[in-house]
Amino acid sequence: MTNHYLKRSIPDRAFDVFNIFIMLLLMIVMLFPFWNTIVVSFNDAIDSIKGSVSWWPRKFTFYNYANLFRTNKLINAFWISVSRTVLATVLNVFFSSLTAYILSRKDFILRKLMTVFLVATMYISPGLIPTYFNYKDLGLINNYLVYIWPAALGVFNVIVIRTFMNGLPESLAESAKIDGAGEFRIFLQIIMPLCKPVLATVALWVAVGAWNSWFDTYIFASSKQWLSTLQYEMMKLLSSSIIQSAQANPNAAATTRANTVTPMSIRAAITVVASLPIIFVYPFLQKYFVTGLQLGGVKG
Repeated sequence: MTNHYLKRSIPDRAFDVFNIFIMLLLMIVMLFPFWNTIVVSFNDAIDSIKGSVSWWPRKFTFYNYANLFRTNKLINAFWISVSRTVLATVLNVFFSSLTAYILSRKDFILRKLMTVFLVATMYISPGLIPTYFNYKDLGLINNYLVYIWPAALGVFNVIVIRTFMNGLPESLAESAKIDGAGEFRIFLQIIMPLCKPVLATVALWVAVGAWNSWFDTYIFASSKQWLSTLQYEMMKLLSSSIIQSAQANPNAAATTRANTVTPMSIRAAITVVASLPIIFVYPFLQKYFVTGLQLGGVKG
C-alpha cells in the first residue's frame, strides 16, 4: 500500500492531505463545545465566571457533581429514567415493527386505509388539554405507565420500518409459509433478524427521546416524587440555581470561593450526566445506525 501511495501523483497526495486536514478541523470544531462543557463541569464555579476555561480545568473540583447528587432524589430519578427508557424502547421497537410488518403485507386488504389513518395522526394533533383528559380517563395521570404506553408505538417509526421491509424479497415469507410457518413466526424468526439495521436506528431514536424527556413528567406526573425522572429533577435544580443566583448578593458571591455553584457550572454538569448513557450506547449501534438511515429512509 505504501508503494502504491508513493506512485500517486503529487496533486493526488496533496488532495489527500487537504482532506485529512479539513476532516480533523471539522472534528475539532464539533467536539470542542462538548469537551469545553466537560472542562467547565470540573472547574470551580466562581473561577469559570472569569472565562478563558477552554481545554483544561483551571481549578479542578468535583463539587459541581457532588452538588448535583447531594440528595437521594436524583438516584431514584435516575432509575426511573433508565427503566422508562429501556421499556419504551423495547415496546416501541416491537410494536412498531409488528405494525410495519402487517402494513407491508400485500395480501392485507386494509393496509392502505390503515396507513392513511396512521399518517394522519402525525399531522392532526388533539392538543395538550384533550391529551391530558384522555390520559386522566385512562388512569395514566401520576401513573408510571404514562411513560410507557404513549411511547409504545411511533407512526414515523412504523413508516421507516415498513419502507425497509418492502425492500426484502417476498420469496422469503412465501417459502416459510410453504414450510408451514405462521405469520407471527415469519415475523419473529425471518423478518426481524433481517431488519436489524433499521430496528437499531429506531431504537436509538426512541431511547434518546425517552431519556431526554422531562415535559411529560412535568405535565402528567409532577405530583408524585417517586415518578420524577432524572431530566426533570435536573431541570428543577438548574431553575433553582438560576433563581438563587439572581437573588444573591454579587459581592458576597464573588468572595465565596469554595462549595459554590453557578447556573453555568450546574448546566455543564447536567449536560455531561445526561449525555453519558447515550454516548456509551451509541458505539454498539453505530454500524446498524448508518445502514438503517441509508436503507430505511422514507421514500416518496
